[in-house]
Amino acid sequence: MAKVHVSNVVVLNNPCPFYTAFQFEITFECIEELKEDLEWKIVYVGSAESEAYDQVLDTVFVGPVPEGRHMFVFQADPPDISKIPLADAVGVTVVLLTCSYRGKEFVRVGYYVNNEYTEQELRENLPSAPIYDKLVRNILATQPRVTRFKIEWDDKPGAISGGDGAGPSSEASTREENSMDHNDSNSAQAPLETSGISNGDSFGRDRLSADSTSSLMEPPGPAISGIGGNSDSMSSPMEVI
Repeated sequence: MAKVHVSNVVVLNNPCPFYTAFQFEITFECIEELKEDLEWKIVYVGSAESEAYDQVLDTVFVGPVPEGRHMFVFQADPPDISKIPLADAVGVTVVLLTCSYRGKEFVRVGYYVNNEYTEQELRENLPSAPIYDKLVRNILATQPRVTRFKIEWDDKPGAISGGDGAGPSSEASTREENSMDHNDSNSAQAPLETSGISNGDSFGRDRLSADSTSSLMEPPGPAISGIGGNSDSMSSPMEVI
């Protein structure tokens, strides 16, 4: 049984200029105290053609994590434009919010991201080189895809399922929550709920899908207070409500 359940993610500062920091307000529930920190990451997919262009925008270690419901704001700088292929700078890509425990990823929340020009002239005649100052980033936040991975927690520290931490075992079943539709508007923020089963997504080399087992997402609870941060070396205490 999973010891941490992500109940809601709110995308802040959206839409916004390309160079604006990413901000996610994350609410999660821990069913019992964890012995080690949770590792959260924000990953920007620079190209659907190769993982070589993926960028980990930031990593934060959160803990100690006592039993209860918690909330924090995770902020990360925009991607390094020098690492994005010119052909993939404008248009649709993906941003991933992941959480791991003891080096094993157990949940992934994926969003489509649309980078586009607001000026009609630039939209009709795309510049040969991207003009990032004129790009607007729009995260399609209404239907995130949530994928859960089965891992061992503190009960059997020597027998963690899955391979080397990059993903779970290929023998596990796949279940995705809230299959994404990149044509949807992000005018409203949707809670994380179960929507069904899918075998993958053709966009981004199935980046929003992986072999996994999933459990029902809890609906968001009442307003809560918590912590935030975006430092690689930061270990933050949690506030229980």
